[in-house]
Amino acid sequence: MASKSEAEALARAAATLGRRAAREKRDARSADTRLPDLWFVTDPVRTPDPLAVAETLPRGSGVIYRAFGAADAETVGRTLAALARRRGLMLLVGADPVLARRIGAHGVHLPQRLMHLAPRLRARWPQWRLSCAAHDARAVVAAGRLRVDAVLLSPVFPSRSPSATRPLGPLRFASLVALARVPVYALGGVDAITARRLGLTGAVGLAAVDGLTPRASTTRIPAQTEACLSDLL
Repeated sequence: MASKSEAEALARAAATLGRRAAREKRDARSADTRLPDLWFVTDPVRTPDPLAVAETLPRGSGVIYRAFGAADAETVGRTLAALARRRGLMLLVGADPVLARRIGAHGVHLPQRLMHLAPRLRARWPQWRLSCAAHDARAVVAAGRLRVDAVLLSPVFPSRSPSATRPLGPLRFASLVALARVPVYALGGVDAITARRLGLTGAVGLAAVDGLTPRASTTRIPAQTEACLSDLL
């Protein structure tokens, strides 16, 4: 079960970061394109019931739906989209613009290896919000050139993600944020406790996977199918 208390605690921490970044003029989010302070990033194993977690999110939060080619991706995505409309959430789809269009999402989230496709997505769907993942300085700088709306920089702390590299830690994370020309969110091992260590890093908000749930999943991670964006654009 998802816990509303976890979501509320993280939302408060994320909002604090957003206010601080705005005061110090590190937040490039304008009023008309403003992104959420808090993102819930779905995972088919670590958060097997994304709808339950999304129901706990405060109004104005965001969801990045990563289907990884699941057979029921469109069915789940449409349900998430309806929930997002009802609860005032922003919905992005991970690495699949066709699915994003079909379910009426607000945009797309790109993994680091596909961030170069952001200009093509922007040209075809100029109304969409575009975010991308980044794991190093080169990607953070590139994101600014590509003019995405935001970067999710990870892993900040030790993470249960099977693809996670060595944690950046708050100091290294802050140094990378300083290089960014777009808003940066902290992702990786982020929960209500670790978020307290990010106050002076320059992050504009937080992103979390199982940090929004009270218990971690122990299910074995299956093989995941990646969408091939180059065939879709």
